[in-house]
Amino acid sequence: QVNLVESGGRLVQAGDSLRLSCVASGRTFSTYSMGWFRQAPGKEREIVASINQSGGATYHADSVQGRFIISRSNAQNTVYLQMNSLKPEDTAVYYCAASHVIGYPTSGARYVYWGQGTQVTVSS
Repeated sequence: QVNLVESGGRLVQAGDSLRLSCVASGRTFSTYSMGWFRQAPGKEREIVASINQSGGATYHADSVQGRFIISRSNAQNTVYLQMNSLKPEDTAVYYCAASHVIGYPTSGARYVYWGQGTQVTVSS
């Protein structure tokens, strides 16, 4: 069992930066691939970024490529999402998730543990 707790979401203005953090419980964090997802009101959940077990390989959705960066610290049991040049369309609840899959899975169906989410609101 892995417990995931996100933090860092808040109200910001367009163009601002934010860093989200997700801390995982347990001693096996380094065995999980991790992902960040988001869900805006009235929209389906979508992948934002994912990272493999070592942190050496990542995926970023086209909509955030060049603006967001996923990273992890296995020593700190934490995965991060650095978000730069935020846009109003980035407004959503952001969730981190853990997967047993080797690599950087992009489908939510491959993730078994989910956090409660943190709200990011970007005003124009």
